[in-house]
Amino acid sequence: MCETIIFLPLENISFKIYKSTTELPENWDYVSHDNHFLQTPYLNVLEKSAPVNMECFFIGIFENNELIGTSLAQYLDLNKLESFGERDNCFKTKIRNFVFRNFASHVLFIGNNMITGQNGYTFIKPIDFKHVSDVMMQCSKALIQYFKEKKITIHIVSFKDFYTECSVELKKYDFGALYEFSAQPNMIFYLNKNWKTKEDYIQAFSKKYRDQYKRAHKKIEGIDVRELSYDDVLKYETNIYNLYYYVAKNAPFNTFFLDKHHFSTFKKQCGNRFRICGYFLNEKLVGFHTILLNGETLETYFLGYDETIQKESMLYLNMLYNMTEFGIENGFKKIIFGRTALEIKSSIGAEPVNMSGFILHTNKWVNKFMDKIFPKLEPEVHWQQRHPFK
Repeated sequence: MCETIIFLPLENISFKIYKSTTELPENWDYVSHDNHFLQTPYLNVLEKSAPVNMECFFIGIFENNELIGTSLAQYLDLNKLESFGERDNCFKTKIRNFVFRNFASHVLFIGNNMITGQNGYTFIKPIDFKHVSDVMMQCSKALIQYFKEKKITIHIVSFKDFYTECSVELKKYDFGALYEFSAQPNMIFYLNKNWKTKEDYIQAFSKKYRDQYKRAHKKIEGIDVRELSYDDVLKYETNIYNLYYYVAKNAPFNTFFLDKHHFSTFKKQCGNRFRICGYFLNEKLVGFHTILLNGETLETYFLGYDETIQKESMLYLNMLYNMTEFGIENGFKKIIFGRTALEIKSSIGAEPVNMSGFILHTNKWVNKFMDKIFPKLEPEVHWQQRHPFK
């Protein structure tokens, strides 16, 4: 099969799907300048170190043969996973895992399943939602056909992560026939423009949460925090992966596990736009966090820690504080903290922002009852939002 999968006209809008970054148009990064997750350094990371059960596709959107938009699709084979996550071992979780193994193991994402946020597409000029809907739907059909020719049946197509204003518009067109779902909210910290230093941030807390901050920082005394260079990442790569894998494996649900060289590949491809901070106790790496500088937005990425040290040193909470302080001191407007650990993220200032996805099962009978099936498979999350500021 050639690198370009399809070229399908939609009035004067068309698209091409590429399997390699070497085939992308020369002006790809110029068109993708608003989102680093759609620029070639990050796409190279996916191409060189995607999870073992993932295959990535890069989509160019054209108007009269001129590139005006970029997008991303990912295929996941869940049969290649040893575990979906080991934290929850209840009967409902076992049923969910059985269903995923047998009826939803081949999943196509139009968007990026590795991060939280509206990162599925970007345009260099305004484009109406009808064309967005048309292109996304046609891309999914093209990829379904591609896998069909490889004797693989796509079970589920998921169009991932849209903010409310976009999902409302998309539902006016083909997306209106799909099942819309909302999983855990995206925790976003909109930073106060008057904060210039971490002291400004600390002073904004109410007494209860200022005391929490002081207690957390007291607990982490003796642990050295330092940014890792590319050579450092190579040196500690096995430790970094093991710390990541512990946290990922104990999450309630996973659809992939990162490649063992993912972090070094990311650092090599993206340089100072990708930061890794290590946490050392007696020169032993006991934790790390990662961030990506995405324009005026700071994107948090994967992290890991030694659970025995985390409990004693409040390591995770200190990581959240450290990422926040980096965002403030470097002039970012907001920090995307993603899903999971909702309550503790709200305690440092992040707020829940609902996002929608759209899902289609290629079996028309299963798809007909998706509104009844999907809610029973989604893990329940109970949490209390905290309000840490005066």
